[in-house]
Amino acid sequence: MSECHFILTFFLFNGFGIKYVHTLTIRKKSSNDKKSNIMGKLSIKPLADRVVIEPAQAEQKTASGIIIPDTAKEKPQKGTVVAVGPGTTENPLTLKEGDVVLYGKYAGTEFTIDGANYLIMRESDIIAII
Repeated sequence: MSECHFILTFFLFNGFGIKYVHTLTIRKKSSNDKKSNIMGKLSIKPLADRVVIEPAQAEQKTASGIIIPDTAKEKPQKGTVVAVGPGTTENPLTLKEGDVVLYGKYAGTEFTIDGANYLIMRESDIIAII
């Protein structure tokens, strides 16, 4: 597990010397470690022809560089499949874990496990595999 460490030290001076010292340490795990842990440790197994999808991050900036505020961000329509059900006898599943897919804007049911957001939906709600 790779981590990135930042140590920030703040000094506040008055006319007679140092008045306050504060040290802040920030640790950040790499995003690759998070994705490999999610796919290996997700404790939910969907039934029948359902799949669990981790939505992609919403766009932070426009193509011209304008920052989009949180209230104006659109719901993502792209995500990564993290778990698949066994399928049905009439319709076996064509998706597998790790596929990047496009789905309808209002498709699926949102839920949260360990602070991460996921969608569960039928395979028929998925539009395409990228």
